[in-house]
Amino acid sequence: MQSTMVEYAKSLDEQDALGTYRNEFYIQPDIIYMDGNSLGLLSKRAEKSVLTLLDSWKQYGIDGWTQGEHPWFYFSETLSEMCAPLVGASKDEVIITGSTSANLHQLVASFYRPEGKRTKIIADELNFPSDLYAISSQLSLHGFTGDEHMKLVKSRDGYSLQEEDIINAMTNDVALIILPSVLYRSGQVLDIKMLTEAAHERNIMIGFDLCHSIGSVPHELDKWEVDFAFWCNYKHVNGGPGATGGLYVNRKHFGGKPGLAGWFGSDKEKQFDLSTQMIPATNAGAYQIGTPHIMSSSPLYGSLEMFAEVGIDAIREKSLKLTNYMMTLIEHELSEYNFVIANPRETEKRGGHIFLVHDEAARICKALKVQQVIPDFRSPNGIRLAPVALYNSFEDVWKTVQILKLIMKEQRYKKYENKRDVIA
Repeated sequence: MQSTMVEYAKSLDEQDALGTYRNEFYIQPDIIYMDGNSLGLLSKRAEKSVLTLLDSWKQYGIDGWTQGEHPWFYFSETLSEMCAPLVGASKDEVIITGSTSANLHQLVASFYRPEGKRTKIIADELNFPSDLYAISSQLSLHGFTGDEHMKLVKSRDGYSLQEEDIINAMTNDVALIILPSVLYRSGQVLDIKMLTEAAHERNIMIGFDLCHSIGSVPHELDKWEVDFAFWCNYKHVNGGPGATGGLYVNRKHFGGKPGLAGWFGSDKEKQFDLSTQMIPATNAGAYQIGTPHIMSSSPLYGSLEMFAEVGIDAIREKSLKLTNYMMTLIEHELSEYNFVIANPRETEKRGGHIFLVHDEAARICKALKVQQVIPDFRSPNGIRLAPVALYNSFEDVWKTVQILKLIMKEQRYKKYENKRDVIA
């Protein structure tokens, strides 16, 4: 079978229009990095933008707020304009600010308006737990409990969600819906357009967590009329550990009062009037709370430059080719080792990573790391492998599967305990 030969992988790399971007990243010798859906690699451009912002502090001190190559007072807005194409929005509907959980708290505080019997929030049992913690916390501020007022849509198979089940949960006791765009374990892409239309037909506002889709999957939030969204920028966007997050608010909600007020949510022309009465910005900037995290935002400038050059559609095209190729190799090379491919096979339903299920997943991941392949373990039995379009090659994919085959054939995983480390 030609596709299982390394020469075939190399031929795909020779034809890859994005192949040169691999040189933009710091890739360690002999390491195959397959964990970009947890933390993207450092690019040389991101490093440069960090040093540029650091130099403005060194040169200008407090005057860095208005001077230098990237004045800090407007830096969040600069990044927002660069990021907006990744979510299909206009620049004034996006703001780079906060973290995933902080932004979720802000958005729930702003758009959860329980009234009468409409008191419940729809979420799902497969979502990253941090979102569920924040939703439960917000419910408690209204005197409600998560057990009674958070409606968790159940999975039929433990890996995926059915849009039909989500829509059936949209009953007349629901005030708000918060869902992931891509499920963090299985990589399933939800149909945002369908779900938003169904929610609005029932007069329910709906928002999405884009953490596992931004930078790997195109979005059309404006076109789909999504109410709000939020995300981190350290996975596929390669903004670095603890990178500043982002949020989107549809312009139809502009002029509303933010649930959590803070001075950087002020109209920028009036912010330094320091009035005792806040005058919020008339765009997504109103949902900022505190002073921008300039150093945590600085890598994003260099990273987003590359996204602007390449375009999210080209990234998605290569991402799908990489994951398709990986699935083909897994099915051919690992068929006797009891792996289950638990991510969706359909291209329109698959995000940027492969999800393998195996009873020995934790120890297999440890064995992969010893062989210098960096995977991601998800309890209880999942292995995530994310070939990232900007810096992974088809040969990386081929080598990963061959190393995995060697580990299974020689039972090297049996040297390790089948439980996760402190950080999985």
